[in-house]
Amino acid sequence: MPNATTRPKRTRRHRRAQREDAVRNELVSRSLESAQQCLFSQDYGTAFVHYLLALNLAPALKDFSVYCNSLFTLFRWADELDSLGRIQDLFNCYEQAMELFPVDEVIVNSMGEHLFRMGFRDEAAGHFYKALKLRPDFPEAKENFYRVANWLVERWHFLMLNDHGRNHKYQLAIKKAVEEGCSSVLDIGTGTGILGMCAKMAGAAEVYACELSKTMYELACEVLSANGMADSIKIVHLKSLDMKIPKDIPNRVSLVVTETVDAGLFGEGIIETLIHAWKHLLLPPPSTHQPLSSPSQTGRVIPAGATVFGVAVQCREIRRHHRLCASSVGGLDLSAVGQIYSPVSCLADTEDSTEPYTTERLSRLRGGYIQLTHPFTALDIDFNNLQELEGLCSREVMQLRLCVTQEGVLDALAVWFQLHLDQDNHLSTGPQEDTCWEQAIYPIQSPFNTVKCGDEILVEVSCKDSYLRLCCAAIIRDGHTFHMDNVTPKILTASPEAELCSALAGLQTSQEKPCAFMLESAEIALLNNTAYHNSFQRAMSKLLVSLKSTRRSDTELDPIYVLDVSEGFSVLSLIAAQLGSDSSEDKQISPGLVQAYSSVEKEHHQTMLRLLAKGNGVLESTLEFWLSHVEDDSAVLQRPATEKLWSAIILDCIETCGLIRQKMLEKATLASSFCCEHFRCLLEDGGQIFPERIVIHGMLVESDTLLRESAVQGTEPTLGFNIAPFINQFTVPVHVFLDLSTLECTHLSEAVELFALDLMNSTSNYTDREVKVRVNTSGKVTAIAFWYQIHLDSEQSVSTFSEDSHWKQAAVVLQQPLTVSRGEWVKLSIQLHKSSISITAVKEEGLGADDVIREAEPMTSDS
Repeated sequence: MPNATTRPKRTRRHRRAQREDAVRNELVSRSLESAQQCLFSQDYGTAFVHYLLALNLAPALKDFSVYCNSLFTLFRWADELDSLGRIQDLFNCYEQAMELFPVDEVIVNSMGEHLFRMGFRDEAAGHFYKALKLRPDFPEAKENFYRVANWLVERWHFLMLNDHGRNHKYQLAIKKAVEEGCSSVLDIGTGTGILGMCAKMAGAAEVYACELSKTMYELACEVLSANGMADSIKIVHLKSLDMKIPKDIPNRVSLVVTETVDAGLFGEGIIETLIHAWKHLLLPPPSTHQPLSSPSQTGRVIPAGATVFGVAVQCREIRRHHRLCASSVGGLDLSAVGQIYSPVSCLADTEDSTEPYTTERLSRLRGGYIQLTHPFTALDIDFNNLQELEGLCSREVMQLRLCVTQEGVLDALAVWFQLHLDQDNHLSTGPQEDTCWEQAIYPIQSPFNTVKCGDEILVEVSCKDSYLRLCCAAIIRDGHTFHMDNVTPKILTASPEAELCSALAGLQTSQEKPCAFMLESAEIALLNNTAYHNSFQRAMSKLLVSLKSTRRSDTELDPIYVLDVSEGFSVLSLIAAQLGSDSSEDKQISPGLVQAYSSVEKEHHQTMLRLLAKGNGVLESTLEFWLSHVEDDSAVLQRPATEKLWSAIILDCIETCGLIRQKMLEKATLASSFCCEHFRCLLEDGGQIFPERIVIHGMLVESDTLLRESAVQGTEPTLGFNIAPFINQFTVPVHVFLDLSTLECTHLSEAVELFALDLMNSTSNYTDREVKVRVNTSGKVTAIAFWYQIHLDSEQSVSTFSEDSHWKQAAVVLQQPLTVSRGEWVKLSIQLHKSSISITAVKEEGLGADDVIREAEPMTSDS
């Protein structure tokens, strides 16, 4: 007979479970309802808590609707926490979300974006990489990973590893040192570990390495394992300055190898690094009293030293990035702001934190350069002499007198060096060398810069704050010295030359210096782009005339509202305001008609615009700064007033590097769309977005240079070590900051139209397109180079591939080059996701001249 108590107990449990289910369902229902109410009132924090409760109680609710709403809430709440600086709360929210959705690539990618914005690049890269593993075709994660890859593994790593000559000479020097008795080796800043592996292959008994970058440290560990050296080379994730004996390495070593040098030699801190190494990590150098000491008992450094060289140059490309060359742009007289200069300076009155040089590959500068002097020796340094290293920064400033051999404009001092690895092996970074190195450029920013044959340039050489500083202090002409400074020249000795006095007289009309402002080099190059500003002036003038003629009589007194949301410093809003000022040459435009708004936010940018407005007769009331009217900087695209619309919205569409600016298409869509439930129209009838249209042009190219700069090419350049598969994980398909006019490449096709974007009508835009391109030169298609034709309106356009362009070009490098013959066809598949472009290429087999296909239209010479 069954136990009589069994059924009643089972029934009570069942009823209790039913009651619990009912309570849970009621709680879930109320939580979801509360979440919706909180969303409506934009209380995202409370809404997120309700969604967490509901989804934890009822995991089955992770359907599309609840999922989308919960993610929307998470992202809004995370943005709010980020803006409030509540970083730990932000991390906690993402951890809770990832517990609910552990394999959700959208959440993982979003967390990576927050980490990247906060400066945690290594961690961000890990999240982007995980998101791609979860969904390889996830475009946002792919774009983010490519973006962060450039930070984590800089492009020079590929060039350096592909430089077989550089690698081989280091290998020879290390092998020689080990054979001479250096049995213990420390590789400082190991990167991929190649120098440490050279030491081990040479027979060193003990090899250690250190690397500060977490990404490069992990990459080096993978490389060592792949090459069977994980157990024989100890690598530590530390800066060498933080290493201690015996905690990190057991004893002092007999050899330090390093290449912690930049184009200016000292910029990566090699002096501080070697001083610390000699004091704490290296065996003492050979004694002068015991010159025959065993190498295993003494220390040495590779490289053993360096010699720095320089030359004074004239170069238009350098000049237009560091000095204002245009006297007027778009009808604006620029003299009201005085001198404009870039932040790259080594003059005595500049801040110590200012970098004294930039870098360029002189052999690839548009327009080339002219040497105004013979090359000179600026400095010699012995890395094996601790006393010399310690005394470098306290050395007296050395003065050099360079004889001018070529008349011209003094634009910069170009500097390179020769590394003396040992007595037999040397590496030169000179402009004529086939090397992975760029040269250091010390721009001259004084307006007194014209030199003649027979003049002398006084150059001061010093080392301060870990930088080698070369400064053009003065020009000596016929025994008279003219000192140069950042803003105006100061005449300390009267000159008998009337021409020189005349040139300087206008600059010293009073005891007070004129205003001087600092802009980034890219902003100066933009300001020097007169063709762009003049085209904009003509297009804006045409729009203003059109709007005035079509306005009804009852509204004709209303101002025409113009908004410039360009990034950085821009004078486009001021050009528009001037067109409606009393000084306007176009009598069809009434004075005071334009109310212009600029989105510049830096105080000195606003000061510059006010000075320019005053100097150009623009009414102060017609130029305003838009961000002072906007509560949320992320929502700059708003109506000028409740019942007003913009007449023109100016978008900054192309980044200087050659890519479409992020969120540009979203801004254009918001500005040009008509009313709907999500947002209201921002443009008045007849209003315009500048530019109204962008056309992407491109061509097939063959370029070994692009291949070497984008990925390590096998094991031959890396001395047989297996490095390529590991560092090539960080390759990016789109190469930026290119100058196609000087890039070593072969054009395999004509330039054709690849893609077009209508910013005035976003609904007409497509997201992908196929283009067939005819090959006119046999070779290997290694990349598709591209640039833009920016159509301000139907008549005015500018190219980003023109002589005066401040923009660079870009190229998509193919993973597998295509071998093609003249007359064949290549099909390009172009996709544009948000602002990210991707291009794939396949060869069209079997197409002849008689086949009817849709061919891309070649560009004309005027395009």
